[in-house]
Amino acid sequence: MMEILKRTAHRPWSWPRGPWIMKQEWHDLLFAHWAVPVETLRPLIPPALEIDTFGGRAWLGVVPFRMSGVRMRSTPAVPGFSRFPELNVRTYVVRDGKPGVWFFSLDAANAVAVSGARTFFHLPYFLAAMSCTEESEWIHYESRRKDRRGSAASLKARYRAVGDVFHATPGSIEHFLAERYCLYTADEKGRIICCEIHHPPWALQLAEATLEENTMAAAAGITIADLKPELRHFSRHQEVVVWPPQVLK
Repeated sequence: MMEILKRTAHRPWSWPRGPWIMKQEWHDLLFAHWAVPVETLRPLIPPALEIDTFGGRAWLGVVPFRMSGVRMRSTPAVPGFSRFPELNVRTYVVRDGKPGVWFFSLDAANAVAVSGARTFFHLPYFLAAMSCTEESEWIHYESRRKDRRGSAASLKARYRAVGDVFHATPGSIEHFLAERYCLYTADEKGRIICCEIHHPPWALQLAEATLEENTMAAAAGITIADLKPELRHFSRHQEVVVWPPQVLK
């Protein structure tokens, strides 16, 4: 058994029956968050999902990072297909008491991954030209969407970790934002789909970040008043396993 599957005490519920199907590693994540009114997001999310709030506010996240080791179960990672940058725009929802993540968009610099995720997971992935490099502890990140299925969207940012590594305390804003073990999406028929994931508790640090350009939220139909995120967190590395998506009744 992989080491991460031995760590389960932090999970809010047991993982699904049946085997996981995919493994991924995530690197150099920036969790940039803005508080937004619930009524701003409500028209953009299916009514079957409740918008999750903290402190009476909904939260919008823009999360750049890079992937590696992307592979299906019992298969090796394929060079050229298993390592690429990704950029998510997300908020937080609840269905039947189970909190999860709702993605407004997921941009990736890998056409195969974009096509597979759209087809199998019903997620709004878009192909983008992207780069992610590190220089003197700063992560330099750029993304420009080139997929005509979505609105034009771009991000140009630099960020770095500051302070000590910590694990989020239950009940804290960091725990609310990071410790989520499923995602929700909807298929072309409007059915709600849940996809379970597992990972160790997030190793977080506070972050310093400068966003020179950010139209990711606007592309999803959401207005944020300030380029500067209200909350900024960094994580160097996370291992994740994914179960097959399930249509909810």
